[in-house]
Amino acid sequence: MLGLRPLLLIALGGFGAAFTALWAGDIAKRRRGESPPLPLGERPPRSASAGEGSDDDDPASTRPGLPSPAQTAIGFVTNFFDTLGVGSYATTTSIYKLFRLVPDRRIPGTLLVGHMWPTVAQAVIYITIIQVEMPSLVALIAASILGSWLGAGVVSAWPKRKIQIGMGLALLGAAALMLAKAVHWLPSGGETLGLHGWRMAAGLIGNFTFGALMNLGIGAYGPSLILFGFLGMDLKAIFPVMMGSCAFIMPTSGMRFIGRGSYASRAALGLALGGVPGVLLAAYVVRQLSVVYLLWLVIAVATYSALAMLASARRSHG
Repeated sequence: MLGLRPLLLIALGGFGAAFTALWAGDIAKRRRGESPPLPLGERPPRSASAGEGSDDDDPASTRPGLPSPAQTAIGFVTNFFDTLGVGSYATTTSIYKLFRLVPDRRIPGTLLVGHMWPTVAQAVIYITIIQVEMPSLVALIAASILGSWLGAGVVSAWPKRKIQIGMGLALLGAAALMLAKAVHWLPSGGETLGLHGWRMAAGLIGNFTFGALMNLGIGAYGPSLILFGFLGMDLKAIFPVMMGSCAFIMPTSGMRFIGRGSYASRAALGLALGGVPGVLLAAYVVRQLSVVYLLWLVIAVATYSALAMLASARRSHG
């Protein structure tokens, strides 16, 4: 009889297969010229004669087709450093906002859809090689799936301004958590490989919340280390929980964003195609690399991007 670990990996493969089938179908529809449903609050793209592009236009990242080398490179770099502990959500969001590569309205869905398979690769690695109590892992992942499904239904229907405010605040939070990591303020963790009693209850509530917040572009890296570290889990055992949860959250939420057309197709495909090799290179070849200076750079860029996102929301309101 199969144990919980192989059953969990089989379930992850099933989630990934269902997600990939839906995504492939959506890409095929786009290539046939069938437009996906326009996200709530987003206007149809204006023609070139209507003037300069805006955040509501349909840039190259949203049109069907293969990703550009730059879009693929973004996937490789962000997931490479995600595997080494920098995180991918804040870095990808900052790049998209800084260089105006993806409309703000479509960034959350693009992150969830594009980073899904690289995250699955990380989850398989961590679940396979790191010891953790499987009943705790399965329960915490289930809570995150529920939170992500409910959260995606809300966020994928939000108008652009709400997304800008939410992601601006999310980036500020991410920058604060990365700062806490850079100055070694995060908890050192304990020795347990699972949670029980009131600690399990707190973990379930926390992971449910993380699942919902990932739909706004709030990565789970910093929040998971803080919560589960305070609850006494060994820091290494947190990684299967964190990446396993994210690997189930992304297809769960991503399918809702795909259904609403709330993502940039080529940009997401670039994250996926570039991201998986980046994860494998970091996990099996590089393994360890000093990212201290890069972390400070990401903090600065994320802070700038957060302020730019909030400023955009203020202009659209005015």
